[in-house]
Amino acid sequence: MVYVLNRGGRFQSYADAYKEYRLTNAYDKMIGLYFENFITTKNSITGKPYHPHGDFIPGPVDCAGNLIRDRETGYDMTLITYKYITQTKSRTGGNYWLSAVYPENFVEISTHDLRRLELKTGDKVRVVSATNPDGVWDLGNGRRIPMEGKVKGIEGIRPGVAAFSLGHGHWAQGATDMEIDGVAIGQDLRRAKGIHANAAMRVDPILKNTTLSDVVGGSAVFYQSQVRLIKVS
Repeated sequence: MVYVLNRGGRFQSYADAYKEYRLTNAYDKMIGLYFENFITTKNSITGKPYHPHGDFIPGPVDCAGNLIRDRETGYDMTLITYKYITQTKSRTGGNYWLSAVYPENFVEISTHDLRRLELKTGDKVRVVSATNPDGVWDLGNGRRIPMEGKVKGIEGIRPGVAAFSLGHGHWAQGATDMEIDGVAIGQDLRRAKGIHANAAMRVDPILKNTTLSDVVGGSAVFYQSQVRLIKVS
């Protein structure tokens, strides 16, 4: 079991993966590279037909296809997210067996960027963006939580990219004092450790109330937001 877990799963041997230079486990379903129905559908924002084939987009764009040039105004890091193996987005904060393994997340950048930005692992940074220049979560109830976390230099990330794992930096779910049915429940600071920086994601300048999106699939685009890291301490 430990062997399987350490490898990340069970895998077929390389010698069995191919037969006569072809994949043994071939995907034998149809792959559509051109869709006639798609070309007859028009983008509701621009009024123009969608591209019926694979295409290259040179950079982050808004819902009308206009190029967003945040990098040119000093937001030089692309912000991405991922999930650490012991964390979920929200529910793991109260699981102390798992949170003990990875009690706090980091703003992870390449060691190249660590030197370029004159930072060192453990420094606290604030994540700011063109649509959130203050780098805060505005909860709408008078509370504003800064998006600040410890930076960590690693080798396994591309220069120019900043990443943080989801599941840390809570401000609810027991991370702050609250009262339920007249009973005061004290905060558990273990649940508040780390950073959650989704509010730094770029807001679409046309829609104004949502992040950048894939206008074809409808999914939020969490991998094209440009940010800047500001040293706090």
